Amino acid sequence: MLIVTGQTIAAGAVLANAVVYDTDVTGAVITRSVNRKLDDVAMTMSAGWGHYYADKRMPIVGAVGVVTAVLTLLIALSAGQIGVAVAAAITVAALLTWFAFYVRIAKPINSQQTAAAQSGIIPPDARALQEKWDSILKYRVTLQFIALAGLCAALILF
Repeated sequence: MLIVTGQTIAAGAVLANAVVYDTDVTGAVITRSVNRKLDDVAMTMSAGWGHYYADKRMPIVGAVGVVTAVLTLLIALSAGQIGVAVAAAITVAALLTWFAFYVRIAKPINSQQTAAAQSGIIPPDARALQEKWDSILKYRVTLQFIALAGLCAALILF
């Protein structure tokens, strides 16, 4: 029963973290290129309103992803599934590192861009802000990939 519960929770973790992974991949592969074609006003308005809605809706998805990854780790340890526990621990480490990038770099920029979109006042460093936000996408995408790979490994090994 513990194994089935662990598998179910790990599957939930895959689904939740896949949403965050997709969001980051879309930013890296599509949105970044689109923003380069826009002037500073259009870019800031688009990014600002995007962050406004994302910062209201995505935290629950991210929290579910982290909590279910941690639960996967705890269940694996309880069930004596060392391989699963290692895979889940790698996942949790990747997610916590991702969160640090978000809190320290992305979130402050999100807040600035949201304020600019709401007020209509575009900061003089709008392009630099977006470039700084974009600069961590490669790390965010890689960390989410590692997290999903760890969860897939956990599912296989359970």
